[in-house]
Amino acid sequence: MKIEIKAEPRSLQGTGASRRLRRESKVPGILYGAGKDAQPIQLDHKELYFKLKLEAFHASVLDLAIGAETAQVLLRDYQMHPWKDIILHADFQRVDANKKIHMRVPLHFVNAETSPGVKIAGGAVQHIVNDLDIACLPKDLPEFIEVDLKDLQAGHSLHVSGIKLPTGVESTALVKGDDITVATVVIPRQATAEEDLTATAAPSAADIPTTAQKAKEDEPAKDAGKKDDKKK
Repeated sequence: MKIEIKAEPRSLQGTGASRRLRRESKVPGILYGAGKDAQPIQLDHKELYFKLKLEAFHASVLDLAIGAETAQVLLRDYQMHPWKDIILHADFQRVDANKKIHMRVPLHFVNAETSPGVKIAGGAVQHIVNDLDIACLPKDLPEFIEVDLKDLQAGHSLHVSGIKLPTGVESTALVKGDDITVATVVIPRQATAEEDLTATAAPSAADIPTTAQKAKEDEPAKDAGKKDDKKK
């Protein structure tokens, strides 16, 4: 998926200049990397706002057009206003086609409902992580990584080593020797037989008479006792 975004060079810098840009529906940003000097840029707020809603925008090599030039970049960071839908700043990094990049790529889980742990044992899949830190050349960067759960058994877990990674992509966790857990199947807790018996034997609050009810139930017995004394 090819994603393009436009920017313009930014000459004025500083807090005051950035505020003026935001009032004009522009987002101040910075472009750096690939051995070149950092370049201040500005972007259209509306365009960037809707691009940020695309999952692929966060894990793809983007075509950033600055005037007549186009740079291959990655979105590295952005800041939002604490409570308003306003983008305060955005950072982009140039990529070198011959150097590996590090990115966090989203995981797409499939076939959870047909896995033995869910379909047969009645378990529930828990996603331990939802994205994965990877290293690859820019041309090999995937928009997402598919995680197939079709063989996951109840009480078992799937680790990074069990994921089929795209060609040219490696997990930075595995490179460091950390085979992290990605997903697991958990069986819902069921009451034991002892707990069932206790629950059956224990009376509910509705079955326990109040003081007034108990006194009323005892009145016939007291009246019967008085009648017997009179007969004597």
